[in-house]
Amino acid sequence: MTNDPRDPLGLAVDAPLLRAWLNWMDQVAAGTLTPMSTPGHKQRQDLTGAVVAGDPPLYGGLAAIKSADRLLADAQARAAKLWGADWCRFSVAGSSHGNQAFCLALGQPGQEVIITRTLHRSLLLGLVLAGLRPVWVRPEIDPRSGLPAAVAVQTVRDMLAAHPAACGVILGDPSYVGTTGDLAGHAEAAHEAGVPLIVDAAWAAYLGFHPDLPPHAIAAGADALVTSAHKTLPAYSQGALLLARTERLDVARLDRAFEATHTTSPAGAILASIDAARALLARDGTRLCARLLRGVAAARRRLREVPGVDVLDGPGVDPAKLVVLLAGTGANGNLVEADLIAAGMPVEMGDRDTLIAIPSIADDEEQIAAFTKTLIASVEGRRGVPRRPAAAAAWTVRPQTVLAPREAFFAPNETVAASAAVGRISAELVAPYPPGVPVLAPGELITAEALAALREVAADGGRIAYAADPSLATFQVVA
Repeated sequence: MTNDPRDPLGLAVDAPLLRAWLNWMDQVAAGTLTPMSTPGHKQRQDLTGAVVAGDPPLYGGLAAIKSADRLLADAQARAAKLWGADWCRFSVAGSSHGNQAFCLALGQPGQEVIITRTLHRSLLLGLVLAGLRPVWVRPEIDPRSGLPAAVAVQTVRDMLAAHPAACGVILGDPSYVGTTGDLAGHAEAAHEAGVPLIVDAAWAAYLGFHPDLPPHAIAAGADALVTSAHKTLPAYSQGALLLARTERLDVARLDRAFEATHTTSPAGAILASIDAARALLARDGTRLCARLLRGVAAARRRLREVPGVDVLDGPGVDPAKLVVLLAGTGANGNLVEADLIAAGMPVEMGDRDTLIAIPSIADDEEQIAAFTKTLIASVEGRRGVPRRPAAAAAWTVRPQTVLAPREAFFAPNETVAASAAVGRISAELVAPYPPGVPVLAPGELITAEALAALREVAADGGRIAYAADPSLATFQVVA
């Protein structure tokens, strides 16, 4: 503990970027800075207000432009050690940037990659940037919940055998809904085929920091992982970590791929917050994860006492995730979500049958309990006729790939009415968000089933993201 309210737990002693941020803020407060460099707000709050407070750049802010790389390298080396990696980079562009950098580092244009179809859009666009050709693997769908389980190891083994020239395997684990797979088995399968395993672990940066949590991907044998510090750790929005063991990955290629897709003006506050979150995990991770696990376990028990309510739980599920199943209550999750927003408790996702809350190590047991009480009150007020859960389009899509994503992305395109789009090749990415898993991707055939699934999401109040026409009246297709 310290007397500095900006660093109440005294993390700066082990967080060089945080320490540099505090020093910068001291100079701002003392009025001893007159920077003739970016950013253009010059730390003044009399123009655009407090929105720019605490925003030094890395270069020329946290350290002199000529020495900032050494400061950043120190912080990244500490994170690499904590996760058991030998390469680490901090990103101020989220896990989206990390996914795309790893795609660029993995193979040559035209090569195949074994990749989960329940992927985030950033991975799909990573394939576009890198020119990789996807070989899709799909998870099983749990009929009880309508949600995806993990991709089976045998599924990946079979695809590796059928596509021996594939350059790697890319999986999302945990999934968006918190289901986890046998990463050690996947790593073994990939390594037997002589290729690396890369894991998008954006939703669970805390994995591996408590004995009751699954190990993180690096500890399970994966060659690389990307995770969002801002999603489940107390870090600034857009903060993410890329971590790798480089036995099967080219370090120089990794460096080039990261720099090619990152900003040259990274925000110092975001970087400092990643460093601080890492220091917090190193010192207090076990204690804070234990508190999180207790809070989520209590919430699950309380929710299961409510008639018709169930939760995703048991083996193969992240024990720190709170996924609430509402079909048995007849309540519409979109309406329950609206109630929670009105109560000041927004959740990560709500659709008709499912609510996904994201507790983090910043939540104490009382906060999680208060949320649970408000959620239950909403469900009771929204009860209807119980129904069977329906699997969302994001989890059930079975794409018909006609062109490689990159080929379709750069092909001449035209806009056509939805009625004329069926049977054409999509030039755009269309995804319900959340979860951001594409129902249509560049190069895939637009089917009547995909169109109907997207319309159902929109009619139920869901957001259609990334489409040129979110109303779904028109589509962009390959000309």
